Amino acid sequence: MEIDRPDVIAEVTAAFEAYERALVANDVEAILAFFAGRAIRFGIADQQDGIEEQARWRGAQGGLPPGRRLKDTTIRAYGVSTAIVTTLFGYPGSDVLGRQSQTWVRLPEGWRIVHAHVSEPAA
Repeated sequence: MEIDRPDVIAEVTAAFEAYERALVANDVEAILAFFAGRAIRFGIADQQDGIEEQARWRGAQGGLPPGRRLKDTTIRAYGVSTAIVTTLFGYPGSDVLGRQSQTWVRLPEGWRIVHAHVSEPAA
């Protein structure tokens, strides 16, 4: 298996950046389109199994606080159809950095998140 293929990393980087723009804009329809139908997502105080649960959860949530910033984003490719994205995130006025990881898989409809995890360090 060829790892860290530049072409795959470029494709997933573009998908991740588009996802991040949708997330910051709270564009729920666009956010959901980045997830596979059976994706599992663990949030800070929530979890969803499948796109239907995520749609209900996203619909009930407000947007992110303004000024979200990312730090130390890393994208690793594993072959031509799988990539892992990890990043730290924070907001103005706080030194706390949360953690976010996503597993992206190339499906017939394009790159989709099949697993996501968001956490913050314990106080």
